Amino acid sequence: MPIREERPAWARAVRTGAAGLVLGGLSLAHAQAPAPKASDFQVQLWASSCMSCHGPDGKAVGTGLAIGGKPAQELYNKLLGYKNGKLPATVMHQHAKGYSDDELARIAEHFASLK
Repeated sequence: MPIREERPAWARAVRTGAAGLVLGGLSLAHAQAPAPKASDFQVQLWASSCMSCHGPDGKAVGTGLAIGGKPAQELYNKLLGYKNGKLPATVMHQHAKGYSDDELARIAEHFASLK
């Protein structure tokens, strides 16, 4: 077993304190970084789960479930209504509960842009 040279207490304290400052500073910098906004691709992935009922590009034909091109605020208000249980639903309340309000706003904007 190799012989380990013992360092003075003050040297160990300085080394430990310096490491703590560096790691603390890194964690503080990381904690203050803003959350990145979801990319357009991510929003399209979220919206793809809507296609089974609302059709490609939100243009369901013959079902009354077309949402593509409707105003974003109208879509967002409905999504929030489903999420909060204020609108009756069969499955939409379950879908809407899986997203944050910001994510629902981005999904509403996506479908509103499909004209």
